[in-house]
Amino acid sequence: MSSDTVLQESDNRHAPPATVVIFGASGDLTRRKLIPAIESLARHNRLHERFAVVGVARTPMDDDRFIHNVLGDKGLSGMPQLAGAVRYIAGGYDDPETYKRLAAVLDELDEQRGTSGNRIFYLSTPAQAFPLVIDGLAGAGLNQAREDSFARLVIEKPYGHDERSARQLDQTVHAAFDESQVFRIDHYLGKDTVQNVLALRFANSIFQPIWNRTWVDHVQITVAETLGVGTRGSFYEHAGAMRDIVQNHVLQVLALALMEPPASFSAEAVRNEKVKLLQAIRLPRGRDIDDIAVRGQYTRGGTREELMPGYREEPGVDPLSRTETYAALRLDVDNWRWAGVPFYVRTGKRLPSRVTEVALQFQRPPHLPMPNSQLTELQPDALILRIQPDEGIALRFGAKVPGHSFRVRSASMDFSYDKTFREESPEAYERLLLDALIGDTTLFIRSDEVEQCWRIVDPIIERWTEDTSPIPTYEAASWGPTDADRLIGRGGRSWRNTVA
Repeated sequence: MSSDTVLQESDNRHAPPATVVIFGASGDLTRRKLIPAIESLARHNRLHERFAVVGVARTPMDDDRFIHNVLGDKGLSGMPQLAGAVRYIAGGYDDPETYKRLAAVLDELDEQRGTSGNRIFYLSTPAQAFPLVIDGLAGAGLNQAREDSFARLVIEKPYGHDERSARQLDQTVHAAFDESQVFRIDHYLGKDTVQNVLALRFANSIFQPIWNRTWVDHVQITVAETLGVGTRGSFYEHAGAMRDIVQNHVLQVLALALMEPPASFSAEAVRNEKVKLLQAIRLPRGRDIDDIAVRGQYTRGGTREELMPGYREEPGVDPLSRTETYAALRLDVDNWRWAGVPFYVRTGKRLPSRVTEVALQFQRPPHLPMPNSQLTELQPDALILRIQPDEGIALRFGAKVPGHSFRVRSASMDFSYDKTFREESPEAYERLLLDALIGDTTLFIRSDEVEQCWRIVDPIIERWTEDTSPIPTYEAASWGPTDADRLIGRGGRSWRNTVA
């Protein structure tokens, strides 16, 4: 199928004959996400019978040890159709011999399994190995698809460390692969609830007239985590909340929620509108950044029974670290639909609740005929899109309280995925891996999207790097630094702090 495949769900979405090659196959992502995704696709008969998996990593082991490492004692019992079709190659990513052995194994699988020369190369390595693998594939001629077959590259985040490094990586990628062959993955886009933003907006006529500056007072996007950095301290020291979450997850969700209606649900039509929205975001400048961006770092906190360590106490973290574990921004979109509407986004670790949501708060009525004493529990109308963990949608509105007096307070209508649908929701990696096999790029990130996201966050990161003042802190299990409350409070607004 072409890269302009229309986004659609049907029971006939099946992968063609193919081999998935996973670089970094001895790593945690392969064991926790990629192999379970392949296993689930096989269990639901989404994989072609002529399918194979090849793992590539530096760790020495044979095929059987690789199968045991990623599938445990059950081995291939859950995927009997892959018996004899799971292979492993040990070798350095900078060693041409690794790719010669890989080419030989792929030719062998084409002959034995009938995989038709179709290959997915999945880069699950540390980011610094991406150029090595891409150059190695090109050097062995594996980047070129044979006639009537495909060769595709799936790249995990982080895609660059800033705009400059992302451009450099793009040069390496495009020297070996055409953009139509490249699938930059953000697992958030594989979630049904993220895709439901598109369904809510463009499959329902009741929402479209109010999805604009006339009716919306402001929008909040929250990605909150209760966990700390854990064993990822050394990685997080070089990433921080802006690079780890805002540059990709947050801005992708924001683009889907705010973009203009596409002419169709074809891959390029959807991605074109996302890019237009990102281009309309006002780029932060100089000292103005201090007024629109807040950072923070969690310190020790919690309860006497469950005292959580501070960020600087985590393994692999510099005791004098200035890395942000929390970031909050006010963004403005300079287009006709959203001019003048503030967009508040925040993300943080060690917050009181694990929640990802988009909340549109609507304007208050121009005139309320009842006295304020009867409206003490009335909040502004709001539409809340819950992405995780309690997936669903809530509409908040005012309703009369039962009784003799006329009092109005907020009520809510709730839609829950679990209670409404019996269908099983696929894991994000399962959906995205199948899309890559089919050739549907809709839920993957295009080169110009990456570039625009870095243009938005780079000035803020640079400003924080230059700032030598103490980084604001917040106690673990709190909702972040007080500076974030002041950020949103300047407009007379407040954060939606809900605890599960």
